[in-house]
Amino acid sequence: MPAQYRDRAHPTWRLTAEATSAAVLAAIDAAAAALGDGDLFVLSYSGHGGQMPDTGGEESDRKDETWVLYDRQVLDDELYQRWASFAAGVRIVVLSDSCHSGTVVKAQLDAGGPTGAVLQDVFAGGRFMPKDVNDQDNQDRAPLYEGIRAGTPPEGQPELAARVLLMSGCQDNQTSSDGERNGLFTATLREVWADGAYTGGYRRFHGAIKRRMPPWQSPNLMTLHDGSGAFKRERPFTI
Repeated sequence: MPAQYRDRAHPTWRLTAEATSAAVLAAIDAAAAALGDGDLFVLSYSGHGGQMPDTGGEESDRKDETWVLYDRQVLDDELYQRWASFAAGVRIVVLSDSCHSGTVVKAQLDAGGPTGAVLQDVFAGGRFMPKDVNDQDNQDRAPLYEGIRAGTPPEGQPELAARVLLMSGCQDNQTSSDGERNGLFTATLREVWADGAYTGGYRRFHGAIKRRMPPWQSPNLMTLHDGSGAFKRERPFTI
């Protein structure tokens, strides 16, 4: 997981055993403490996505989306809490190449559902936490996750001062295809980006990526605290 911010000469990486929940959240907190008006923070996650029941009633699908880190799942509510600690004028770009990632900044599909079996076949190599493993983790670590929820403000609180833009590999009810080197979303993003030759804004960038993706995997684009839509019009990854 690379996280890059301007007062550091090199990206920060958290890979495999180093990608614990404490290490990743601490890296985000360090960026929040260091950055100010006009700075850009890019956070890229590539790995498994999971879900757990939403006990706070904030999610329309009644599920919290998660990143599956080395030691546990990190809830979307935990990430939102971090965005609220960034100063006004900071721009945060989150790239999430994981399953169920459509709103991870704020499924495992049910194989018994009307489309679940088909999608499970299509995404046999997807970046999802297997349902039995996901359910078992939710159960085994239930006291831990309940404690995290109890100590995390409800979604939308506190209000954001920074702007957040998410580009995710798929919608919340979809899975993200893997690949030989990168996930399909990441590989397609890199192809469109063309080593920096791309000159459009984030909205068009997202559209160009989406057009090259299969119909069963639709990358999502969403922003928080960007009422004018100005963030979506900026050239990607530009300070």
